Amino acid sequence: MFLRSSLLAAALLAASTTFAAAQSGRDAIAVPVLRPNVTVTGDLVRIGDVIDNAGPAAQIAIYRAPDLGTTGALPTAQVLAALRTHQVIGVDTRDIKEVAVTRLARTIDAKEIEQAIATALEHRNGFGDAANLTLTFDRDLQDMRLDASNSGAMQATAARVDPRSGRFDVTFEIENASGAAPAKLRFTGAAVETFEVAVLTRNVDRGDLLKSSDLVVERRPKAEIGGDAASRDRAIGMQTRRPMRANQPLKVADLVKPDLVQRDQNVTLIYQSAGLYLTTRGKALDGGTEGDVVNVLNPQSKRTISGIVTGRGQVTVEIATPKPVIVSEATASITTQEPAAASPVSATSPITPKSE
Repeated sequence: MFLRSSLLAAALLAASTTFAAAQSGRDAIAVPVLRPNVTVTGDLVRIGDVIDNAGPAAQIAIYRAPDLGTTGALPTAQVLAALRTHQVIGVDTRDIKEVAVTRLARTIDAKEIEQAIATALEHRNGFGDAANLTLTFDRDLQDMRLDASNSGAMQATAARVDPRSGRFDVTFEIENASGAAPAKLRFTGAAVETFEVAVLTRNVDRGDLLKSSDLVVERRPKAEIGGDAASRDRAIGMQTRRPMRANQPLKVADLVKPDLVQRDQNVTLIYQSAGLYLTTRGKALDGGTEGDVVNVLNPQSKRTISGIVTGRGQVTVEIATPKPVIVSEATASITTQEPAAASPVSATSPITPKSE
């Protein structure tokens, strides 16, 4: 009887020791804990992404990541089922109903891509500055998303352009920070060099004075306007040399300074010289802008006079100032001497006979 009691006591002691050891081991291993929000940079979701304390199973892939830059949701029960297939049990869910998975991405907007292509084509095959290149693409250019690890700059590795048609083919590479192969991007389309130019908003006749409302600024191809494009600021207040249609771009050669004097216009005629300023009325026989020489009829003298246009309705005639007479000292001294005595009659001088 004693022996049985001793064996039972020994068995209970052994069981107690085994339980304590097991309990101690369980306490030493951290319990896996579910995460409510997950972010990934690649195309796979791993066990170590969805739970803390994943241990050796952390690198096992269990899901494909959502699209670049998007977020997806996984029901907690579904996640636990996936974990059990890899012998990961006893997960503390903390009453989480679902797990949100976000795939990080690098977004390159369409404008940045267009600028990079223009820079790659700058000064190639006759093209000018990148700022003056207008691009069209074979496919609609949209914002692009890459893996967040593609953090390098866009480097043009190939840039080809046809100088006649403007067709281009440009390839870029973007370095990957994780050491993977760089991302490659390729774009094709056509490039046209354009310039800002003043464009007419209405039909104009020869000699029309251009106002602010007559002009807008547009970009037009270099082939259309050449290198003679007129800016809006320069065109305002100028006159047109010829009739022109609305929507027609202006060249510098199309413009002249406005006529300050019109043909047959009554003008102020100014006679001017040092110490003299005289005005009268006259009739312009020519039209002209500032600095032009025009003919003016003086209605009083009926004479035609040439003058320079110096203002609106104003013609100036410069009168030459006569040069002063310079009197030498010798001349001055002669005029101040006493009258000379009469000269004696020489032997050869004729004698005037006395009258009877």
